[in-house]
This record gives sequence, structure tokens and C-alpha cells, in this order.
Amino acid sequence: MKITVLAGGIGAARFLHGLANVVEPSSITAVCNVSDDLTWHGLHVSPDLDTLMYTLAGLEGEFGWGVRGDTQTTLERLRELGGDEWFSIGDRDLATHLYRTGRLRAGSTLTEVTAALVTAHGVRVTCLPVTDEPHPTIVRTGEGDLQFQDYFVRLRGEVPVTGFDFPGRDARPAPGVLRAIAEADLAVIAPSNPFVSITPMLVVQGVRETLSRAPGKRVAISPIIAGSAVKGPAAAMLESLGYEVSATSVARLYQGLVDLFVVDTADEALLPEIRALGMDAVATDTMMTGEEGRARVARNVLAAAGFAESVA
Repeated sequence: MKITVLAGGIGAARFLHGLANVVEPSSITAVCNVSDDLTWHGLHVSPDLDTLMYTLAGLEGEFGWGVRGDTQTTLERLRELGGDEWFSIGDRDLATHLYRTGRLRAGSTLTEVTAALVTAHGVRVTCLPVTDEPHPTIVRTGEGDLQFQDYFVRLRGEVPVTGFDFPGRDARPAPGVLRAIAEADLAVIAPSNPFVSITPMLVVQGVRETLSRAPGKRVAISPIIAGSAVKGPAAAMLESLGYEVSATSVARLYQGLVDLFVVDTADEALLPEIRALGMDAVATDTMMTGEEGRARVARNVLAAAGFAESVA
């Protein structure tokens, strides 16, 4: 069985962690968002790739990002020198960015560097950046256009959003991305922010079309539960853009891309209106509390998709 997960953010990382604990990790490919990448003091930082890697390696930080128990001596010293250090980088995390940047400058691709980092961390899930090319997300707000990290970290997502732009929408998919989607027995859109984690991947050349035609089972998991986002700014973005803050609104964004939409049991009443969109829908427990919860949700999704027999 081959499973491909379109992934971005903490929710996706936790789902993949649970999935890797209930099926053979080497059967999983994670296609990861890179549109929140940034340059920090000349270093290439890939927050979604790193969150995924650290989580699968059992190293995730206390807040879901970074390395657990990391120190911040370098960051503190930069602040002492007068730097406006609003983006938090730990010392062990810094080593990852130094390694990545050095390899990229020497001519390696992001795919190649990611594979090396994942292997060094003992992760057996295949992790692919959706593209090796620059592909930023621009968040449009009443205060002007912002790079994603400026909006999300520096301004804490507290400014109203009016739209998004992806100036790298002509980016080509990284090697193996389209094949992983097309050949998957199960393709999953993780419980990620649909606007800034999933859409940036869908606009990469061929990704949306390949997913829409994939012969395997195609499933999406709602990141919205009972009108709220478990993590991140998805609910605020839905509201700011004029959508109802509900699982149904997310399902509408994925019309034509999935066969099955999975919501939490708290949203069971929404199943008829989601099914009316032309997709099947099921309600199950999707709250990933602790490692046990992550594995439970992975089992629930596999069962809902008809792959219960594949669970270890």
C-alpha cells in the first residue's frame, strides 16, 4: 500500500506521526509545503519541512515546532547586539539551517538536502518538498502585502486578511511529487490550513490536476472542528475572507479533489451538506491529543477510507 499526504504545519506533522506508527513508515510519502520558507540572516529556513522532520523523529518542540529542549544562546546574543529578532531559532535548529544553506549554495536541490536531513534524523517516511524552486506565499492585508512569516510570526496573525498571492505559481514540482500522488493507493490532504498550506501546493504545476485525476482513494481531513481551528490562523482567515468558519467551508475548497471528507464527531450534523457537494463524508474522532491520539486518528482515517486492514 502506498500513501501520499499533502502536508503543511503542525496538524499535518502530528497526523503523519500517528500514521507512521500504525502503517509501515516507508510506505508513506509526505509532499510538503515550502511557501512559508524564509531567509533568516542569510540562512534558508524551511519551517514546514523541519516541523515534519522533527515531529517524525520524536524531537518536536513544546509548542509543536523547533527542537524540544533547545537553547537560544545565539538568538539571545543577537538581541543583545541590537537585532530585531522576532523569528525564533534555537541553537540545535540553527545547525539544520546552516547545513541546508551550505548544501544549497554548493548546488544541491532542496529535495536532495531534505532527503539527507531526514535520513540523518532516522526518519523512514519519504519527505518531498513540493518544489525545489522559490514559491512564497504573499498574504494580502489591509496593511499591505506581507510575506507569510511577517504576517504569522511578527504580527501574530492579528491583521485581517483580504487574499493571497503566489508569485511562484509557475514553479515546477520537485522530482517524484507527481508520481507519488498519481501512484498512491490513498492520497490524503492533511488537516492543514487550506489557504497557506494546501493551496500553495495545489498551484504548483500539475499538482492539482494530478490529484484530481488520481485513481486511488482521495481523502481530506478538516482542520476546523466545531467552528474553531485546533492550531493556527485557519479560522481567522476563513472569517476574514467572508467564509463561514466551519468544516463545510473547507470541504467546498476541495470540491473535485477528494472522494471523502473527514470531519470530527463534533461536526456530525454537517455531513448532509458536505455530501451535497459531491463527496462522501464521515464523522470520527480527529483530535490528536498525545501520541496515542495521533495513532487513533490515523486509524480512524484509514478505516473511513476503507483501509482498516492495512493498520498494524
